[in-house]
Amino acid sequence: MELHGIFVPLITPFGPDREVDLATLERLAHEVLDDGAAGLVALGTTGEPGSLTADEQEAVVEVAARVARERDAPLIVGARADLARRPEVTAALSLVPPFVRPGEAGVVAHFEALAGEVPLVIYHVPYRTGQELSVAAIRRLAAIPGVIGMKYATGTVDVLGDLPAGFSLLGGDDPVISPMLAIGAHGGILASAHVATRSFADLAAAWRDGDVARARTLGGPLADLSRALFAEPNPTVIKGVLHARGRIPTAAVRLPLLPATRESVAEAGRLIGHHLQESGQRR
Repeated sequence: MELHGIFVPLITPFGPDREVDLATLERLAHEVLDDGAAGLVALGTTGEPGSLTADEQEAVVEVAARVARERDAPLIVGARADLARRPEVTAALSLVPPFVRPGEAGVVAHFEALAGEVPLVIYHVPYRTGQELSVAAIRRLAAIPGVIGMKYATGTVDVLGDLPAGFSLLGGDDPVISPMLAIGAHGGILASAHVATRSFADLAAAWRDGDVARARTLGGPLADLSRALFAEPNPTVIKGVLHARGRIPTAAVRLPLLPATRESVAEAGRLIGHHLQESGQRR
């Protein structure tokens, strides 16, 4: 199974009472699919899963699964023990073990043991986990039965050739998604694609189709937009912008996050507004 295109790791919107707003979450999921997203991610880092109760996490997955079922869209979910009972779930997003730095052999053994009923997309983000992986180690991980892809967020752009068929490389650093696609990534998991979703989808399509001129036209402005959306801890600026544009009821986040500053939200909003006007998009 190969995953292609732009997946949106959904925020978890909160209402005025600071409770999870499931109706808004459902609407947002439909909106990004309407605007060209290839699939959804629930309970990724962008969704603040660590600040949600077990019941809230279950409710979020239920909404995402319903939308995925209705839209026949792939769904990736932050690793949970009960995903096998949900036929809508395409894969579990599973982080390289953080903090302990088990070494490459330990990482490979971990995923060999973890692979089971639900396909895995490995999340490799060494500036969060503390664990680097060589290209050779990534190839070993890609060869594990049941591992179907990797969210690759190393802060750099690397060439990863000779990966097995059925294994999808998905860029995870929003500002450098264009060069990642240029060197052969299958797509991306991009929080920035909550806004200007169509442009991010068009960027992936342009590189896939070999339309270099179109890809270059899109890539620079989207990189600038992504940097603005990540000027403060994710997803605080994204939530601020979505709220300012009337797409979610509040910009609230839960501790340990704090809301983004007015200045960061304003700058990202300015870039988004300009881009949407130039491209003729609505959101």
